Amino acid sequence: MSYSFEYIDIILLAMIAGFIFLRLRGILGKRSGFDGKISTPIEKSFIKTTINKKVKNDNFDLIAQQDFLKGAKIAYETIITDFSDSDNKLTTSKNLLSKKIYDQFITALNERNGKGHYAEITFIGINSANIKEHKKIEETLRVTVDFVSEMITCIRDKDKKIVVGDPEKVKKVYDTWIFSRDVESVNPNWLLIETIT
Repeated sequence: MSYSFEYIDIILLAMIAGFIFLRLRGILGKRSGFDGKISTPIEKSFIKTTINKKVKNDNFDLIAQQDFLKGAKIAYETIITDFSDSDNKLTTSKNLLSKKIYDQFITALNERNGKGHYAEITFIGINSANIKEHKKIEETLRVTVDFVSEMITCIRDKDKKIVVGDPEKVKKVYDTWIFSRDVESVNPNWLLIETIT
């Protein structure tokens, strides 16, 4: 008789445990939102609108200006250094230049090489970079930047004789460059569209 009571106790405890498990599952197992996989057509549509949607961003506040200047300094040094190379391709800085500026730089490089000249440019650093003006023209934001930099510049001929510059002298250079970007484009890159020296 004592064994039969033990079996009944075990069965009762198992039933109580099962009841508690089912109640907890009913409460904790419920989903409060959609966690499942998006069906294929909806998923494709969602990805398409997320990635390709044009985000209008013409806000150019102080934080945006500071971020812009960080990138502009890097672009300035990259372009100057690339222009000093003798490969005539501007491979490093091509994606930073508008077609007009790229063509102008390539023409200048070809003329320099046609004369048998080559440049020696040592970039020392940027003393200052200040936004002179920024304006929106239709969907394009244009920013004019005044750069003051230091570099050593020297142009030599094919016999290594100095044509222009001094390989021992640090020169202060003043440049004004204009950058442009389509504010409705998902591409965050700015392009150099004009140089004023």
